[in-house]
Amino acid sequence: MTDADESREIAVEETVEGEVREPVGLDPETAARRERALAEIRQYGDPILRARATPVARFDDVLRAEAERMIALMRDALGIGLAGPQAGLALRIVVYQIDEEAEPRVLVNPELLWRSEELEVAEEGCLSLPGVHVDVERPLAVRVRACDLSGEPFEIAAEGLEARVIQHEIDHLDGVLILDRAPRDQRRAAIRQLRERAAAARGDQGGGVLAGQGELASSS
Repeated sequence: MTDADESREIAVEETVEGEVREPVGLDPETAARRERALAEIRQYGDPILRARATPVARFDDVLRAEAERMIALMRDALGIGLAGPQAGLALRIVVYQIDEEAEPRVLVNPELLWRSEELEVAEEGCLSLPGVHVDVERPLAVRVRACDLSGEPFEIAAEGLEARVIQHEIDHLDGVLILDRAPRDQRRAAIRQLRERAAAARGDQGGGVLAGQGELASSS
């Protein structure tokens, strides 16, 4: 990688939206905590990320504990959003926190009621695809109906980054990843990157663990 390429990568990481904060120059403790959190988050190739999550039917202490676990994982991984399937939970629950000073929000059984006609393209990252950044076009504003952890319904009108994060997380509940919404050339490059990373992790130059899966083969 050239110095110019490295500078561009740093700039990209500092401006990624969607689900991830990826600042550079982390202190060792924070970096280690982030690595541990990412190890607990389901990664690309895991079947749960392609399955449609089940609506939550029971609003109890178990659900509240799962929401707390998801929030902790999201924060430790330096994310701004996390969906149930990413935490190994096949339920329609989302947590997000776009402002570090604000309280995290929990959306149970979220449903998009309205999307603006105005669209915006922005680069997104994903905690289930660390290091992968692609352009995604989404409505600029949305209105969402959901329940809180007690089962009480409410609605949110969101725009900008909040709207993007909510849409990103609801996609996860439907088995949709940012690769599915990326331009074809970026999708191919991202899949190649995932293959190379898997091969490096195995210590060889072959197709890697992920390369043999139908999802990669059909997308390349």
